[in-house]
Amino acid sequence: MTVPAPGPVEAFRALHRAPEPLVLPNVWDAVSARAFAGAGFPALATSSSAVAAALGYADGETTPADEMFAAVARIARSVDVPVTADVERGYGLAPAEIVRRLLEAGAAGCNLEDSDPATREPVGPERQAEWLAEVCAEADGRLLVNARIDTYLRGAPDPLAAAVERGRLYAAAGAGCLYPICAPPEHLSVLASETGLPVNALCVPGGPSPAELGALGAARVTFGGSLHARSAAALARTAAELRAGRGCL
Repeated sequence: MTVPAPGPVEAFRALHRAPEPLVLPNVWDAVSARAFAGAGFPALATSSSAVAAALGYADGETTPADEMFAAVARIARSVDVPVTADVERGYGLAPAEIVRRLLEAGAAGCNLEDSDPATREPVGPERQAEWLAEVCAEADGRLLVNARIDTYLRGAPDPLAAAVERGRLYAAAGAGCLYPICAPPEHLSVLASETGLPVNALCVPGGPSPAELGALGAARVTFGGSLHARSAAALARTAAELRAGRGCL
């Protein structure tokens, strides 16, 4: 009997259990997605800030939901690897609508933040956990939810203790991965062991490499908007060379 190949979300989950960290380049359109998939990366992530910039919007849920989900759909259908979508805090949509749109877009997972997009303040941990539980219940295993924890980003008095508290609640709510954005690398293994979930680390220019972050406890590594920023800077240099008459189309 032929065993069917695993679906996108099953394949995506399995990548979190590999010996080496899952390196997820953050893409913003079909061209960037095809470039990284073509280079051999087994899965991709979108960056909400990079997609927003590509669409002409500022970061922070200023992109209309229809445009963000349409961008995710274009990216997902342009490649043959799983794509997880950064959809900020859901654009004010109900959990069922968030899940429906992600599945229709072809996403295998999503990134959801725990800060209020209007105030930039963290949502209460219990309230956020209840909301995540609704999302996870609606997804019913069809999406891997990466729960972002903003205690370091927002300057909590004891960000590690607060991140552990939130991480445990989010794990109980059904999240499949935790993203303590801006956490010091030495906290990654503590967060993983204290919560029992894979931890997503942010790779920043000048910081530890993906392999080094993996050795410190990260199960997966993302880059935020930095890859788009690098690409935009290269394009700006090309434009300046052309304007100065030093380039050739």
